[in-house]
Amino acid sequence: MADKSMDGLNSFTAESEKSVDAGRKLRVAIIGCGWIAGSHIKSYLAQPDVEIVAGADLIPGKAAAFFAKYGVENVKTDYANDEELLADKSLKLDAVSICTYNRQHAPCAIHALNAGVNVLLEKPFTVTLEEAVEVMKAEKKSGKVLSIGFQPRLDANMQMIGKIVRSGELGQIYYIQTGGGRRRGIPTPFGTTFIEDATAGLGALADIGCYSLDMVLNAIGYPKPLTVSGYKSAFFGTDPNYIGYREDKRAEYASKFGVDDFAAAFIRLEGGIVLDFRIAWAMNMDTPGDTIILGTKGGLRIPSTECWNGTVGGPMKIYHEVAGNQVETEIPVIKMKEGLFDLKIRSFIDACKNGTPAPVPSSQILYNQAILDGIARSAREGREVEIKIPEI
Repeated sequence: MADKSMDGLNSFTAESEKSVDAGRKLRVAIIGCGWIAGSHIKSYLAQPDVEIVAGADLIPGKAAAFFAKYGVENVKTDYANDEELLADKSLKLDAVSICTYNRQHAPCAIHALNAGVNVLLEKPFTVTLEEAVEVMKAEKKSGKVLSIGFQPRLDANMQMIGKIVRSGELGQIYYIQTGGGRRRGIPTPFGTTFIEDATAGLGALADIGCYSLDMVLNAIGYPKPLTVSGYKSAFFGTDPNYIGYREDKRAEYASKFGVDDFAAAFIRLEGGIVLDFRIAWAMNMDTPGDTIILGTKGGLRIPSTECWNGTVGGPMKIYHEVAGNQVETEIPVIKMKEGLFDLKIRSFIDACKNGTPAPVPSSQILYNQAILDGIARSAREGREVEIKIPEI
């Protein structure tokens, strides 16, 4: 296919470059100074129109050490929590990046929106559907930007999936298989906040499952989920002999593991579409399968990756008919020049400064969260459950 697939991304980048006014700096704070905050600060430091003015973390001294590590000076960090930071009017804050563990996403986002501050909220949106609804109520009341951290959307290959669907080449979509996983990849190198229920709430589902759902749901226009029959397990995470753990930490990590390391579900969507989903932090397989999108005129195969990395695992392929013959059309991989995290930060900054819509709107990710919540609920109850999304 022609290089026109990059047109949308190039125009986005060009528009961003034109709109940068280094004399009008966005005043930003970072809430939660752990591993993912490092990616945020590096991208913010690459922007000429951003000033990082504050940071907070629940662990005393962690925020100060974080900013010192990245050589950022004159940043206020003497706050016990996010609420103290947000109450400091001397900061004249424009925006915050929320990089806390999952269970703190909702309260921190609500506090920031209630304080009249724009929010870039790391994924997952929240842990439960109810939390997501409360965050969106605060967003609606505040009128501020709330963007969810789904940077894979800015990958040109991911955008190509949506272009193929919208072109009509596949016809009417009726079945999707998606997911991803790691053979041994429970994320304990970053501590235990990913694996403890008190901090994470959800495991592989929230960490990488939300991405694989967004890849296909965004491509087909985010139809409303109707029902979910879900399953989740933790056979590997709770095993003290799991070889993915540090040998000296195996017993400790296994005892603390309180989330899912594998999940699967069958989801019915509006429009008569069914979604077959599976995700894994650990499994005795190299991949749970490629992503496929089946339509009445054609089918699209999206190769899996060894570990979810925000793009595709190789050239995509369309299976269709041309002049009465069954043919396959290969879609070459598009090489990105820009870093996805930099594009995520830039798009958020532009939305804040220009008053444009959130790059990844909560109204879409609400459906993503409803599915995650539905899988967890169905797994607990051992039956198919209906998804009911309240009015906001």
